[in-house]
Amino acid sequence: MAVQHRFTREAKLTLALMVMGVSTAGIAFLPDYASLGTWSIVILAILRIGQGIAQGGSWDGLPSLLALNAPEHKRGWYAMLGQLGAPIGFVIAAGLFAYMLTNLNSLDFLDWGWRYPFYVAFAINVVALFARLRLVTTHEYSHLLDEHQLDPVPVGELLQSQSRNVIIGALAALASYALFHLVTVFPLSWITLTSQRSLAGFLQVQMVGVALMAVGIIISGYVADRVGRRRTLGTLATMIGIFSLFVPFLIDGGEHGQDAFILIGFSLLGLSYGQAAGAVTSNFPQHFRYTGAALTSDLAWLVGAGFAPLVALGVSSHFGLAYAGLYLLSGAVSSLAALSINRAWSIRDN
Repeated sequence: MAVQHRFTREAKLTLALMVMGVSTAGIAFLPDYASLGTWSIVILAILRIGQGIAQGGSWDGLPSLLALNAPEHKRGWYAMLGQLGAPIGFVIAAGLFAYMLTNLNSLDFLDWGWRYPFYVAFAINVVALFARLRLVTTHEYSHLLDEHQLDPVPVGELLQSQSRNVIIGALAALASYALFHLVTVFPLSWITLTSQRSLAGFLQVQMVGVALMAVGIIISGYVADRVGRRRTLGTLATMIGIFSLFVPFLIDGGEHGQDAFILIGFSLLGLSYGQAAGAVTSNFPQHFRYTGAALTSDLAWLVGAGFAPLVALGVSSHFGLAYAGLYLLSGAVSSLAALSINRAWSIRDN
């Protein structure tokens, strides 16, 4: 936001995607632990932080605003279009790693095979840069800019007058974002550490799950346009809460149980994630809407997804898989509470 306020939106997007590209390429060239010892871990952490900062700079609330300015009966459809990038990116990454694991011996994979997907990701980042720059030159962008809906405001000013809406917006999609990393990152770590199952085979199951996720995202657009985005998100949060009760039994149920966990989890994820971006963005007055949409999304990712794999793996290792399910359940309860409070406030204010 500070970069955009001082320079231009194009400069901010270019800088964000350059940082993303450099950080991603840096991981590909990262020396191993045998060469640098602890410093390799420190550098990896710095590069991952760089990716996180770049992600925050490149995702700035525009998808939510485009959905908000779409025709009333098409907002769910427009909201889900930008969300399709996640399953597309995941299937490319999972496919590359599965291919490397299948066709390389363990020594070659650990030596150089794991680096190759990061080279590919850097190339994709270049394409993304041009795509995003084309987006900011569209008529829709110019229209929003003319109406000052894309003008950032200081975060302090936003929090001073809109802290209630920021908290509600961050919690509303928490169930979806928590589920995201519990079906992508966490099971890979758990299976690697606790079972003899082929990681390449498990990645292939995840790729099938991601295909279901993409279908779910598309379906969510149709459903949300008929019953409402917030009602859709609330219904899916309830379903995620029910699903969380079965998490320990599925993950601990052998290959068939783990496959069911992945396929059901990704299906629910697609239906909820498709409408997770800015479902309550309209709560913000126009002056705060751009910064509010960006900040609520970043906070939801930080709280719901950023720590999810680490927390789930930690509590599962020390206390059992039931606690991973409780972690997901807490996200679902938070989302339902936020949506219920938001509805009550809307009724009161009207």
